[in-house]
Amino acid sequence: MNIFVTGIDTDIGKTFISAILVNAFKADYFKPIQCGDLTDSDSHKISKWTEAKVHPETFRFNAPQSPHLAASLENRNIKISDIELPKTNNNLVIEGAGGLLVPLSDDEYIIDIPKKLNLPVILVCKNYLGSLNHTLLSIEALKERGIEILGLIFNGQENPKSEDFLVKKSGIKKLLNVDWEEEINKQVIEKYSRRLAQWI
Repeated sequence: MNIFVTGIDTDIGKTFISAILVNAFKADYFKPIQCGDLTDSDSHKISKWTEAKVHPETFRFNAPQSPHLAASLENRNIKISDIELPKTNNNLVIEGAGGLLVPLSDDEYIIDIPKKLNLPVILVCKNYLGSLNHTLLSIEALKERGIEILGLIFNGQENPKSEDFLVKKSGIKKLLNVDWEEEINKQVIEKYSRRLAQWI
């Protein structure tokens, strides 16, 4: 199974959740676009937290900016047609960058990656003021494009009433709650992977 991991906003915990999924599915990992932190990238974190095979990024940019801006600063262009899924016989977890409508160019957005590559999505959510709006808008955007949503994973402090509202309103199931962790390591990843096992 190939799964695309995206979130309702930036810095929402996509890499943490991707590591849990990678470990639970014994999957490979692929992040097509990395902006900034090239010496401690999301791929580096996955390598540190799991035993997964990590495939190289298609696009790497120095600036910690949205992909279209980071690319323009290096006089480069991002085209989804240049992104090919790694050849593997294994499950594959693909991590997006930022939220769904983060621009890649004047014409393409992050949401176009799972659409054009026919990938089902897991949506990473977080409970904060405004998150109901962000979550419902993200779900609406995915549904409008016919992108399958496998489930919601909530990262951070639980809010059962808000989470139940989102599940009921959207019809999308909640797969997992992940607590705030002071340190992320292999033991933490394994703990949540076991919790997720009941869904697999």
